[in-house]
Amino acid sequence: QVELVESGGGLVQAGGSLRLSCAVSGRTFSTAVMGWFRRAPGKEHEFVARISWKDTTTYYADSVKGRFTISRDNTKDTVYLQMNSLKPEDTAVYYCAKSWTSWAGTKPSDFGSWGRGTQVTVSS
Repeated sequence: QVELVESGGGLVQAGGSLRLSCAVSGRTFSTAVMGWFRRAPGKEHEFVARISWKDTTTYYADSVKGRFTISRDNTKDTVYLQMNSLKPEDTAVYYCAKSWTSWAGTKPSDFGSWGRGTQVTVSS
């Protein structure tokens, strides 16, 4: 079993920054893709970013490109999402997810393990 635990959410003013962390435990994920999604009230899960654990290839949603950075620390089994220049429309619950296989696109169905999420609120 894989367990993902997010942390680092909170309330921040527009233009501010937050760093989310996702601690991963359980089965090895050396070939997995790790992703961040978010879900705003009344909306579906939205892809934010992903990173290949093996070669650190990254991919971002257009809405966060240039503002958010996904990274991972193999020694700590942790994935991060650095969020800068936050906007009120970034307000959502942010989820960390691990892919089913060594490949993943941007769909929630590409990811088989999920954390419980951490709330990010950006005030205007």
